Amino acid sequence: QVQLVESGGGLVQAGGSLRLSCTASGLTFSRYYMAWFRQAPGKEREFVALITGTDGSVYYVDSMKGRFTISRDNAKNTVYLQMNSLKPEDTAVYYCAARRSSSSTFEYWGQGTQVTVSS
Repeated sequence: QVQLVESGGGLVQAGGSLRLSCTASGLTFSRYYMAWFRQAPGKEREFVALITGTDGSVYYVDSMKGRFTISRDNAKNTVYLQMNSLKPEDTAVYYCAARRSSSSTFEYWGQGTQVTVSS
């Protein structure tokens, strides 16, 4: 049974930083692309960042480049999202997701972690 468990969310003031973690179990972690998505109240879920399985190539939505950094530790089955210079509009539930490199859809999702940025 595959599980993705996020942690690290919370309340932070604008300009602050948070690091989210997502630990996976039940899959061969290094074979999966890992991504972060977020969903703000009343809005659709949106892509944030992705990291490939072995070579660690990274992709970001343009609006978050330079503020957010995705990384992974395959030995710990964990993917991270370092978020700096947070803005109130970054307030959302953040989800991690996993897909195989051969798949076009994300097969597994975590339960989400709330990030709230106060002004």
